[in-house]
Amino acid sequence: MLKIGIVQQSCNTDKQSNIAKSLKGIAECARQGAKLVVLQELHCGIYFCQAEDTALFDMAEPIPGPDTTVFAKAAADNGVVLVSSLFEKRAPGIYHNTAVVFETDGSIAGTYRKMHIPDDPAYYEKFYFTPGDLGFQPINTSVGKLGVLVCWDQWYPEAARLMAMAGAEMLIYPTAIGWESSDEPAEQQRQHGAWNTIQRGHAVANGLPVISVNRVGHEPDWTGVTGGIQFWGQSFVAGPQGEVLFEASTDQEQIAVVTIDTQRTEAVRRIWPFFRDRRIDAYDGLTKRYLV
Repeated sequence: MLKIGIVQQSCNTDKQSNIAKSLKGIAECARQGAKLVVLQELHCGIYFCQAEDTALFDMAEPIPGPDTTVFAKAAADNGVVLVSSLFEKRAPGIYHNTAVVFETDGSIAGTYRKMHIPDDPAYYEKFYFTPGDLGFQPINTSVGKLGVLVCWDQWYPEAARLMAMAGAEMLIYPTAIGWESSDEPAEQQRQHGAWNTIQRGHAVANGLPVISVNRVGHEPDWTGVTGGIQFWGQSFVAGPQGEVLFEASTDQEQIAVVTIDTQRTEAVRRIWPFFRDRRIDAYDGLTKRYLV
């Protein structure tokens, strides 16, 4: 059994207050017995990709850097493995959306750079982020091999599958997703339903637990072009058959600790042997953009 802590929070333009919320959440999860704590995507600040603004590149920091120092200490002080999500300045003009995983002693166990980068209204991430170049490699930690992916990656079964094939023992998705101000209620329901379903599908197809931690609350578009984004929260944990073990609030910050049975993957894969029955001799087309 493994206790996993999730920290679903709202964010504003005050970086230190955002970090303070994350640190409080980490400590509370540890107090409740969590051995692994997962934070949401870009938890140190606003979701700045709502508009293109070169000044916002100043929010990025190197890795290692000041932010990693803060969260390394939090991991060590609380004795947890910690999954964070940071805006990385790699070099002038090269920035990444990067998840950093810390061990219980504060050392960096590994990093993952977001591979799939969206470019949609209010989600102009291609302006800010260079696509990741570290591939789909699980990060070895004292609580297991973590298949860490980030937000838009969650829509791609190929990413989940490659993590699973490389030995990931769970799939983890720090996320920032919500409804743009012009979305009608019916469209909102379709979007959330698709988001929840696709990730539970990754759990089923790969026989792995999935942990998805989303931000919550309204963040305005400072340019005034749109009415901003209402992040829909609803962070959740699913078991290896897609069963929902926990789902957070739609509109409230929430800290929760959820227990998963790390032995169920073996049991599930014995009764649903999808890996055994894969036709790897017939999948060459998956490496193509399109087949017609």
